[in-house]
Amino acid sequence: MPPKRKPKLAVWKFSSCDGCQLSLLDCEDELLAVASHVEIAYFLEATRAVTKGPYDISLVEGSITTPHDAERIHQVRRQSRTLITIGACATAGGIQALRNFRDVRQFISAVYANPKYIETLNKSTPIADHVFVDFELRGCPVSKYQLVEVVNAFLNGRKPNTPSYAVCVECKRRGITCGLVAHGPTCLGPVTQAGCNALCPSYHRGCFGCFGPKETPNTSSLAGSWIGLGVREDELVRLFRGFNAYAEAFRKESEAHEK
Repeated sequence: MPPKRKPKLAVWKFSSCDGCQLSLLDCEDELLAVASHVEIAYFLEATRAVTKGPYDISLVEGSITTPHDAERIHQVRRQSRTLITIGACATAGGIQALRNFRDVRQFISAVYANPKYIETLNKSTPIADHVFVDFELRGCPVSKYQLVEVVNAFLNGRKPNTPSYAVCVECKRRGITCGLVAHGPTCLGPVTQAGCNALCPSYHRGCFGCFGPKETPNTSSLAGSWIGLGVREDELVRLFRGFNAYAEAFRKESEAHEK
């Protein structure tokens, strides 16, 4: 019998910092286990070797910010049986989506000596705004353990086991005293999806919302509590406009406090 064909895995980059691709490379032993079950057919961050598609699984990092991006993502989608977006840029537009709240032409004229050579879209948008996405993996960067879990799940035809609950659950599991109660720092933990193992709270810092809104987040209640503690409206806008500023729940809450 001929050997069974390994599924083809492709990793694509759009507008991003490469951090989520590096999370995959950082898997080390886990990556070797994955590599033994798949053919890494396209992954320019790791190798120049390229195998033509179609691809069984495509991991897509980065947001859509240029007309070329908008065209290329459709090409990637057509070549991919399963398309998984990884990271805040691909799932919510990323930190570069802060431009969405202003006129991007003002930034271009302020930054570039020859703005006429810059070709960009007015907004930085997630991949799902342009093509169908089979699964979204949040994080800035993504958790390497969640990433391996998602790839493993799709290779074996099952649903990925990733959390939808808040970072607060991770704090309790680690025995971390709630900063909102004990110290009073502003913390997005109650409305942010778990995945970081409560990294910032473990250092007595409030959560910055790296993994985006959790399932059904009550952002207005959290913002109301902060206002009661003396947090200013402009600070609330800043808090919700981080790595996942254009995620719907965070975007709407920041806009509600913008004057």
